[in-house]
Amino acid sequence: MPVLSLFYGLIIRMYKETSGKHNKPHIHAEYAGEEVAISLDGEILEGSIPGKKLKLVEAWMEIHREDLEANWNLLSKGEQYFKIEPLK
Repeated sequence: MPVLSLFYGLIIRMYKETSGKHNKPHIHAEYAGEEVAISLDGEILEGSIPGKKLKLVEAWMEIHREDLEANWNLLSKGEQYFKIEPLK
């Protein structure tokens, strides 16, 4: 699964799901062996990570909403994704 960004121990991934179970544009955020799937509109689709880390992911998603949408569109077409700046 392509890694879009890494920051504060978080790994942010996105991949093309041809018939995925989440059925909407989303990312996967991993932290310390836990994972959460979050739609690009902020809905928790599955899983969990610690609250403080989730808030960091949500802030990062808000800052990079256009980049996330662009990557989703690229991956959906089978094209190359691009990395997104980490939260600093």
